[in-house]
Amino acid sequence: MDALEQVSRWPVGTVAVTVLGREDASGTGTVRELGRTGPDDHPFRLASVSKLLSAYAVLIAVEEGAIGLADPAGPESSTVAHLLAHASGLAFEGDKVLAAPGTRRIYSNAGFDRLAEVVTRATGIAFADYLAEAVFEPLGMRRASLIGSAAAGVTATLADLRTFAAELLAPTLLSAATSAAATSVAFPGLTGVLPGFGRQDPNDWGLGFEIRGSKHPHWTGGANAPTTFGHFGQAGTFLWVDPVARLACVTLCDRDFGDWARRMWPPLSDDVLAQARPQVVNPSA
Repeated sequence: MDALEQVSRWPVGTVAVTVLGREDASGTGTVRELGRTGPDDHPFRLASVSKLLSAYAVLIAVEEGAIGLADPAGPESSTVAHLLAHASGLAFEGDKVLAAPGTRRIYSNAGFDRLAEVVTRATGIAFADYLAEAVFEPLGMRRASLIGSAAAGVTATLADLRTFAAELLAPTLLSAATSAAATSVAFPGLTGVLPGFGRQDPNDWGLGFEIRGSKHPHWTGGANAPTTFGHFGQAGTFLWVDPVARLACVTLCDRDFGDWARRMWPPLSDDVLAQARPQVVNPSA
């Protein structure tokens, strides 16, 4: 895929990218890799892309009946759903409560650490082990591991994230209903700050998944559909799924997010969409 050649000029040491496409609109079609560059087995820190994996484990715990989205969790009147959607009112770190639940979108690492505690109490399984058993092992994410915070502590390879991106394109571990709820806007209309990109009104989020919506500026491309969902990480990582284009893009590197990423990530996404969309619509082309 020619669109991926540009990452060789990025000011990073090591970068790995994969692009996946689902060949039909049913949500259950064949997923295939359309392009790849960089090492498949190099371990990268995911930083906040870890939240996608942790959220998936929490949602599996919901489907297993261990916990419920409406269960109390976090600050008073907050629920599991509020924590997943960064709508609990918890500050970024610590125990400080900055707003009533459901009134502001306050991005919170602390909220994901609370979710890990909720799952551990309900299941009797340490969250790192639950994540491995519920997500990593079934998907064959052999090099993925969580050490430390559920919000930012996963290390994984491109091979690992490729299998997870394929899962997001055609879910097998979650029901269609749960997957749709997780990747749709939760608590609509909330304003807040998107880290690295400033105040957004609204600052749309699903259950662990950031929703592109009408945000500007943004780390995805201008051609990405408003329904695009995913996450980026401070470690220079991102994963998005565009359900309209039926495409996913995973990018991992070893340089922390900064101005360079704000400049270079959106053009990569736009070029991937322009080149890969025809391959998904007409796989024989």
